[in-house]
Amino acid sequence: MPLRGIVPPMVTPLSGRDRLDVPGLERLVEHILSGGVQGLFLLGSTGEGPGLSYALRRELIDRVCRQVARRIPVLVGITDTSYAESLRIASHAADDGAEAVVLAPPCYFPPGQDDLYRYVHNLAGESPLPVFLYNMPGLCKVAFEPETVRRLLDLPGVVGLKDSSADMIYFHEVRRIVRERPEFSLLVGPEQLLAEAVRCGAHGGVCGGANLVPRLYVDLYEAARTDDREQAASLHERVMEIARLLYTVESGAAGYLKGLKCALACVGLCDDALAEPLHRFDDLSRSLIRERLERLEIEATVRS
Repeated sequence: MPLRGIVPPMVTPLSGRDRLDVPGLERLVEHILSGGVQGLFLLGSTGEGPGLSYALRRELIDRVCRQVARRIPVLVGITDTSYAESLRIASHAADDGAEAVVLAPPCYFPPGQDDLYRYVHNLAGESPLPVFLYNMPGLCKVAFEPETVRRLLDLPGVVGLKDSSADMIYFHEVRRIVRERPEFSLLVGPEQLLAEAVRCGAHGGVCGGANLVPRLYVDLYEAARTDDREQAASLHERVMEIARLLYTVESGAAGYLKGLKCALACVGLCDDALAEPLHRFDDLSRSLIRERLERLEIEATVRS
């Protein structure tokens, strides 16, 4: 610790309702690892974790941990409305050889900060694996407020935070706080902020686009880390172009995920089925993604 570099939030390849696309999963894992990433995050928002059955989550953890075979750390999302189920997934991940778990605030009944602190305090104390906090207020309705992060730093089982708020004021406040724990990992979620956040002290990024072109994000991280501003600026523009062209075909919070999964299907990595209530793009939107992949010259890069 701290965990550094690019830790892709892997999509969960599905071939139907409650069924993994196993060949696609195997291709995707090797494709991501070939890009030189420093970790792999399962069952996050990009992985549709909260929308998958517990049996499928366990199968995914089993297969990925076995395939990765400790080549890089595997982090497993355990966010759930049920404390007991979060702990069961954490135990399963530990048995399979994962390195850590990732926990966002439970949704539905939004907890206050005192309740949130007690929740993490109890779960981190019982979890067999270290815990990364996952700040995702856009989907969870609750943030790990900076003062709560400060309190949680005292818990030995809490080892990092992934910030997906896209709020750089929040990021800077948390960055100042976590300096008290030099082994604590601070990772940024939105890939559009990767270069800026790393230059300001983030240890890395959890970038969805690294499912598709992992080397791009690894190279951007390295350029930002070494303060190669010209290279970082060029790669950042590439990342912004991918986000603009692939994640905006459909509006709404799921537009990013639908665009990313469709792109992965178009380049032949895995199926683009989504966990219901979401559904894959129609033919018109898929054609648009194909056109934009050609404009980005991604399809030829991935297939080579």
